Amino acid sequence: MSASALGPSWLDPNTLVDNFGLVGILVVVFAECGLLVGFFLPGDSLLFTAGLLVKQGSMSQPIWLVCLLITIAAIAGNQVGYMIGRKAGPAVFSRPDSRLFKQEYVDKSYAFFDKYGARAIVLARFVPIVRTFITVTAGVGRMHYRTYLIYTIVGGVLWGTGVTMLGYALGGVDFVADHIELILIGIVAVSVIPVGFELLRARSRNRDERYDEPAERERVEQEKLNPDV
Repeated sequence: MSASALGPSWLDPNTLVDNFGLVGILVVVFAECGLLVGFFLPGDSLLFTAGLLVKQGSMSQPIWLVCLLITIAAIAGNQVGYMIGRKAGPAVFSRPDSRLFKQEYVDKSYAFFDKYGARAIVLARFVPIVRTFITVTAGVGRMHYRTYLIYTIVGGVLWGTGVTMLGYALGGVDFVADHIELILIGIVAVSVIPVGFELLRARSRNRDERYDEPAERERVEQEKLNPDV
C-alpha cells in the first residue's frame, strides 16, 4: 500500500510510520493535541493509516495497544496544552500573524466554545487547527480543570481510538486498500466540513473580530469555559 502525502513528503502518514513507527505516531498525536506549533500535523489521516497498517500486518503491535497508546498521547497532549494556556495566560495569543500563527485560529477556538460550551473540547477533536488551539484556549480561560479533564478524556477516546479503529475495520476492504490516497483526502475533507459550514454561514472569508475584544473573550470564558461558576 502506498499513499502520497497531502502536504510535504515528510508529513505523509506512511512515511512517518515507516521511518519512526509507533513512536512517531505518538509524538505527532501529542504535538498536535498540546503544542501550538503542531496544528499542521496530519492527525486524522495518521490515525486512520495506523489502524489500516495494523490490520494489514505492516505494524507488529496489536490494535488494542496502538489504540491505548494513541489515546493516552492525545489526552497527555491536551494536559500540556491546557497548562501552557493557564501559565502563559492571554499573552500566549498576543502576537502578530505569521506563517505559523494567525489570530484567525484563536477566533475559531473562541467561536467554537461560544457555540458548543464545554462540549467543544470533545467536538474539536475532529476539527483540524481548532483541535490544537482549543486546549490552550481552555487554559487561558482557566476552565474548571475537572470539567476539562472529563471532556478531554471522552474526546481522546472517541478520536484516538475511534479513528484508529475505523482504519482497522476498513483495512481488510480491497477498495480502501487500493484507494488509500482517495480515502485520506476524504477524511481530511470531512474533518474540515464544520469549519467550512461556519464560514458559509458567516458569508465572509474575513476572520471574526468579535473575539478580539477583551469583553467578548471574557464573556466566553465566564459562560462557556467555566459553566460551573
